Amino acid sequence: MINNLNQYIDQTILKADAKIQEIETLIAEAKTYKFKAVCINPYYVKYCAEKLKNTKIKICTVIGFPLGANATTTKVFETKTAIANGANEIDVVINIGALKDQETNYVLQELQAIRQVCSKDIILKVIIETALLTEQEKIIACKLVSEAKADFIKTSTGFVANGGATVADVKLLKQHIAKNIAIKASGGIRTQAQALAMIAAGATRIGTSNGINIVTNQVKNSNSY
Repeated sequence: MINNLNQYIDQTILKADAKIQEIETLIAEAKTYKFKAVCINPYYVKYCAEKLKNTKIKICTVIGFPLGANATTTKVFETKTAIANGANEIDVVINIGALKDQETNYVLQELQAIRQVCSKDIILKVIIETALLTEQEKIIACKLVSEAKADFIKTSTGFVANGGATVADVKLLKQHIAKNIAIKASGGIRTQAQALAMIAAGATRIGTSNGINIVTNQVKNSNSY
């Protein structure tokens, strides 16, 4: 058992119909359990940043979410706005179609443009959506994320059916990502056993809406992120 398991958790609400009451609950949970971060849609960044300003809890938001197919200029604008509103962690979805079309220069340049607007204090995580990629495409994604000098590679958005994190994917990413780049496992992680398996495979962050269940080792049936 890991003593500080709470510090691996990005407690998450990214569903489209999330209401402010649910965000309030998320904030309270993060404070109570001292999670590493809350991960919310950009609309709630300013609100969460204000509510958590006197804590060590990070404000994480998603960019180009969940499809990754926005124009680069849109993603860059989203990133700048999120940072201005108080985000200090950025989870951007890679352009999945461009990657599959082997438009690697486009993908790299887009990631570099986003990296450029993130200061050293801003953590950049790149979501590659492993469920939609072949093994070779995952390896190429690792190379591009490494070249872009991101801080993390992240497995999944959690929005692809049956497409969450797997231990096999975390091990593959660990093998091919640059040594200074960490791994965030996300999507379908609901139990402590699952979280610990991801960490043992090489993940140092867990994206989940089930953080309480994970740190308290409770089992709950859920279809959430």
